Amino acid sequence: MSAYTKLACALCLAAATVAGPSFAQDAQGAHISIELNALEPIEGACRISFLVQNGHPTDIEQAVYEAVLFDTEGRVDRLTLFDFGALPSARPRVRQFTLTGLACAGLGRLLVNGAETCTGDGIPAAACTDGLELRSRTDVEVLG
Repeated sequence: MSAYTKLACALCLAAATVAGPSFAQDAQGAHISIELNALEPIEGACRISFLVQNGHPTDIEQAVYEAVLFDTEGRVDRLTLFDFGALPSARPRVRQFTLTGLACAGLGRLLVNGAETCTGDGIPAAACTDGLELRSRTDVEVLG
C-alpha cells in the first residue's frame, strides 16, 4: 500500500469517526421506530409495551397511531389508538397500554394503519409515518 493510499484511508477513517451518529442518521433518514417489546397478561386484559425512538432532530409533542389488532386466526379483533405522547429527539421511551378484554395469547398481528396525530415545532404531519420502522420482540407480527 502506498503512502498516499495509507493517508487517504486514515483521512476517511477520521472523517467517519468525527461524523459519527449524525452521519449515520443522515444516511438512514430521520424516522420513528416502534418496537413491540412485551405482552403481559393481567386479569381480564393484556398489557402491551412498546419501545419508541424519535430519530428526528426535533422533539415530537404528540404522536398518536391508529392500530388494528388481529387474533391468531387473522380476524380483526379491534381498532384502537395508541397515544405515545411526547417523544423527545434521539431518546428512547417506553409506553404501555392495557387493553381490557384482550387475551395476550390471542393476539396474532398488529397493523399500524397510520398516524392519527403528529405534532411538534417544525414537524410535518408525515414525520410520524415516513420511514416508520416497525419490529417485534414478541411472537406477534407487527406490520405497517
